[in-house]
Amino acid sequence: MEFRFTTADGTALRVVDTGPRDAGTTTVLLHGWTLDHTSWDLVAAGLPGRVLRYDHRGHGASAPAPPGSATIAQCADDLAELLADRVPSGRVLLAGHSMGGMTVMALAERHPELLDRVVGVVLVATSCGELAGGTLGLPGAVARAVLAGEKAANRRIAELRRPHLMRRPGLARPGLRWLLFGRDADRRHVARTAAMVGRCHPASMVAFRDSLDEHDRRKALAELAGIPCVVLAGTEDRLTPLAHARVLADELPHAELAIYPGAGHMLPLERPAAVTTHITRLLPS
Repeated sequence: MEFRFTTADGTALRVVDTGPRDAGTTTVLLHGWTLDHTSWDLVAAGLPGRVLRYDHRGHGASAPAPPGSATIAQCADDLAELLADRVPSGRVLLAGHSMGGMTVMALAERHPELLDRVVGVVLVATSCGELAGGTLGLPGAVARAVLAGEKAANRRIAELRRPHLMRRPGLARPGLRWLLFGRDADRRHVARTAAMVGRCHPASMVAFRDSLDEHDRRKALAELAGIPCVVLAGTEDRLTPLAHARVLADELPHAELAIYPGAGHMLPLERPAAVTTHITRLLPS
């Protein structure tokens, strides 16, 4: 079932709710920056029970983020509202990819009372902070030039008025393949990702970029103590390199760390079977 959920500040979110409503546990899948709920298609198809997915504000078919609301903190508040409305009782498993994982951390920081119902957390290609000034795996001087170019491009993007960032998303595929995927990337997955990026609202995309740089929720991880957790990472991830996954594992000593050689940032597309297996294993029998 697909529907629109309107948040307290009037932002309409596109939500996809599948599986039995009376399931004992609801799996909530949270997508990454510039993507949308379809990034989880290959994983959701293999999950048992009820699965809830949605597009963050400013992403996919959700409404643009109102000025000042394109933040990870607001994403956590949106998640809390959606859970209160659609999953007011019962167990919940949270799986977050990239910014979706950061949203889970922000939920732990801002709404710790909700964690009493959380039976498992899966953090996929994500980070608890120190993302500003990343090198993307490039030499220092080259990285600085690339990041400077990104800032200039973002200023232009933020001024766009058309609803979709790219009318010809195929033009972005080579860059996205390099930035987001590891070795032997499937062309269909790259094309799917380019289409998702093309659906992201320009101004929201740029504003969320600033929130990613400001993200610092290492202390919030303490709220996840006692909840079964899994941290998944690819060795070729340029956006949230393996070192970030190791920090999460250090801060969550009870968590399992699974590393995928040759994979990049897009694990829900690159390693969907593995991601599905890890989520399923945390679901109560």
